[in-house]
Amino acid sequence: MRKFVFVLVMVVLAVLAFPKDVLVLGTTDKLTTIDPAKAYDFMTCNLLQNIMVGLVDYKVGTLEIVPALAEKWDISDDGIVYTFYLRKDAKFEDGTPITAQVFKYSFDRVAKLEGDPAFLITDIVEKTEVVDDYTFRIYLKYPFSAFLSILAFTAAYPVNPNVYPEDSFLKGDPIGSASGPYRIKEHVRDVKIVLEANPMYFGEKPKTKTIVINFYETSATLRMALETGEIDMIYKGISPVDLEGLKKNPDVKVYMSASPKIRYLVINVKKAPFDNLNVRKAIAYAVDRQKIVDYVFPGLASPLYSMIPAGMWSHKDVFPKYDPDKARELLRKEGYSMSNPLVVDLWYTPTHYGDTEADVAQVIKESLEDTGIIKVNIKYAEWATYIEYFLNGTMPIFLLGWYPDYMDPDDYVWPFLSISGAKSLGSFYECPEVEKIMKEARKEVDVKKRTELYYKVQDILARDIPYIPLWQDMVYVAARKSVKGVLLEPTKHVRLYLLYSE
Repeated sequence: MRKFVFVLVMVVLAVLAFPKDVLVLGTTDKLTTIDPAKAYDFMTCNLLQNIMVGLVDYKVGTLEIVPALAEKWDISDDGIVYTFYLRKDAKFEDGTPITAQVFKYSFDRVAKLEGDPAFLITDIVEKTEVVDDYTFRIYLKYPFSAFLSILAFTAAYPVNPNVYPEDSFLKGDPIGSASGPYRIKEHVRDVKIVLEANPMYFGEKPKTKTIVINFYETSATLRMALETGEIDMIYKGISPVDLEGLKKNPDVKVYMSASPKIRYLVINVKKAPFDNLNVRKAIAYAVDRQKIVDYVFPGLASPLYSMIPAGMWSHKDVFPKYDPDKARELLRKEGYSMSNPLVVDLWYTPTHYGDTEADVAQVIKESLEDTGIIKVNIKYAEWATYIEYFLNGTMPIFLLGWYPDYMDPDDYVWPFLSISGAKSLGSFYECPEVEKIMKEARKEVDVKKRTELYYKVQDILARDIPYIPLWQDMVYVAARKSVKGVLLEPTKHVRLYLLYSE
């Protein structure tokens, strides 16, 4: 009998020592279209980063660019021509080889479809060329020192021509097109997505065979799911209040680090009365960033006074601090008063950025209305509608957030202030002067000279105010203590294939 008990205990311990085959994650975020030519939100892009792979990638835990589908590359002396030599063992999950022809198809498709992230490619790429089956060449319009970092972003990932149509965005799931460590096994929109290890992946096999991501409506239900064991890890979307509660749970570990994520207000500069610079300046003075941070994100965020985040080279505080007197002075110049207030429709989206967004909108409303001559109407729309609204110019002022596509100051100014980028982000801002300076900064390789150019760009941003930076986040993940392999990357890319649970 003792021998039987001993054997049973050893079997149980052996089972517990091996990683689980399934790991369940939870989030309050949502997926949009799973098409690299159109996807431009954190959740969908991070999914793509786990089921697809590009020419290059970031070395795990760093910002160092390393080979991925390209084994090596050459750059011409003038910085215009990039030649990539592809690995020959890479295939999509349906067995289709990933060749230079596939890359040309994918790049040309991004340019043709003109989806939200297309400008990242089309603003810099002149043309592409198939040299031979495994040699792919890209010609740039001008030298750009951060170009390899753009190639690590999902818009530059190759897609399977047998799955992704040439003339339209993909509808549904890209079954057969996975080139990364995972492939999609099952997807019930806004309920769950099930990923399984991709047998065709050329790289290191995932530590967990199956990853399930469950989608929740609120932070409270997400927290409960973690505490009851329904999920193993919170992927994204926990509120500060629930995070503080989880820190006290002995079965949960909270991971935190500084984040390159920023939050900001977008102002549609083409829409009256916000086409008036003094009106935009008044709003910038009337926003109380410190109140937002103290009230909504205590200890989890810091006020931000430029679109380039603090801690990144070339950051410069250019926006003034809260000054309601100055706001009133500017508005009175434009004829506004207590009897004739400036009416502002402030928009937010209720779930995409978590449960705190309504609180943020309320704090902004209060600080604007504290001037006595601004009246704020708060409005909201779910994420899919929200995207449509800011692309077609429906919303005059609205909240957005930004995770970087590539880790360079350029990614905090070019997507926002270039003519093509400002259109896709809803400000519709145009300034040939700033476009010229940004192009100079892109061509420059000397960091000191680039810094001076980005200082000028930030000064123009504060002069013209198509955006108002608000705060810079911390990034945090909560997981049961049995979960291993949690890595808070500098890019905030969550590498699902490193996760496992014992």
